[in-house]
Amino acid sequence: MMLKNTELQARREQAVPAGVATMLPVFAAKAKNAEIWDVEGKRYIDFAGGIAVVNTGHNHPKITDAVKAQLDCFSHTCFQITPYASYIELAEKLNDLVPGDSPKQTIFLTTGAEAVENAIKIARAHTGRPGIIAFSGGFHGRTMMGMALTGKVVPYKVGFGPFPSDVFHAPFPNDYLGCSEDQALAALDGIFASDIDPARVAAMIIEPVQGEGGFNIASPRFIQALRQKCDQFGILLIMDEIQTGFARTGRMFATEYAGIEPDMITLAKSLAGGFPLSAVTGRKDVMQSAKPGGLGGTYAGSPIAIAAALAVLEVIEQEKLVERSEILGEMIVGHLKQLSDLNCIGEVRQLGAMVALELIKDNDPMQADADMAKALVQAAAKAGLILLSCGTRGNVIRFLAPLTISDDLLAEGMGILSTCLMRILDDR
Repeated sequence: MMLKNTELQARREQAVPAGVATMLPVFAAKAKNAEIWDVEGKRYIDFAGGIAVVNTGHNHPKITDAVKAQLDCFSHTCFQITPYASYIELAEKLNDLVPGDSPKQTIFLTTGAEAVENAIKIARAHTGRPGIIAFSGGFHGRTMMGMALTGKVVPYKVGFGPFPSDVFHAPFPNDYLGCSEDQALAALDGIFASDIDPARVAAMIIEPVQGEGGFNIASPRFIQALRQKCDQFGILLIMDEIQTGFARTGRMFATEYAGIEPDMITLAKSLAGGFPLSAVTGRKDVMQSAKPGGLGGTYAGSPIAIAAALAVLEVIEQEKLVERSEILGEMIVGHLKQLSDLNCIGEVRQLGAMVALELIKDNDPMQADADMAKALVQAAAKAGLILLSCGTRGNVIRFLAPLTISDDLLAEGMGILSTCLMRILDDR
């Protein structure tokens, strides 16, 4: 008997708490590259990519083959008990790939939040300092430290406090909404003057392009200024590339645009093509600061996920997905430019294939139209296109299609978006 979305939604509401929010009442049955089919057989073009997890597409044959081969060997031993060569091989590859010439080391974990937590642990161990600087609008996870670092209250922090102390938020620059880079840097100096002595700050953590915050882009100049401030005060700079990493932005890592070397970089999402794996890669002298046994986890560095990740790196290189990302980004922006005369279109932001569409009312940047963003996500889904919204004001549509999507499928999806947007405007 064929399952029904409505029946599964009713069961979901009974069995799963509402705190695990579900954007669409649509249940996946299978997926291939940039398409998903639900349990009723309806096909969807995927512009979400599992929230930037499948840059290499759903069920890429090279990745599934690598996983099957690993399953024939073993699924789990725990690296801290009986290690395996693939962990070392992937660490070596990431040590070579991340920006900077200093010797590097890598640890593997399971989730992005774990990567962030461990980066903070390492920073405090290395510096002997407690303080952390994060940025408004940033997202770093749903663990207690992750929530403390996250610069968005609703829905991530409501009702869950108190949070770990010695975490301070500086403004993330956003010219569109009136916060220049110079103002953001001045505010950071204000934190040092009013809230915490920089000599007590262990690290700054920042996303080079904010994910949940609305795809706001930190310019190379701003990242370079943070690097200078960190060097001035002996603070570590952590680049959170959990959403931006692995070819999404037209570079392997978005930090490359700034030409700086971070002290640590957190990685997850598209690292393993859909399998749970995260990493912290950093300068060897920093990564050596934790005592033996202070890092790790039972499932940290799953051999299955590591096999997938090694295949992901091959696919990115062989299929030239870094270059493909830039092409896709330009194609998406080209389609959006055809809508630029609409008074609901605010700003279009792009770095590689990481593209955001800001929806506003009456051409006024200060009037965010979160209702339109919600309506567009729902209307597009009914028409066969999966979209994601984001932003501190809830009014941004973000584009995270797999980098392996075909030109024709991308054009079809953008056509659905345009049609749905025009219908919403006509109904108002």
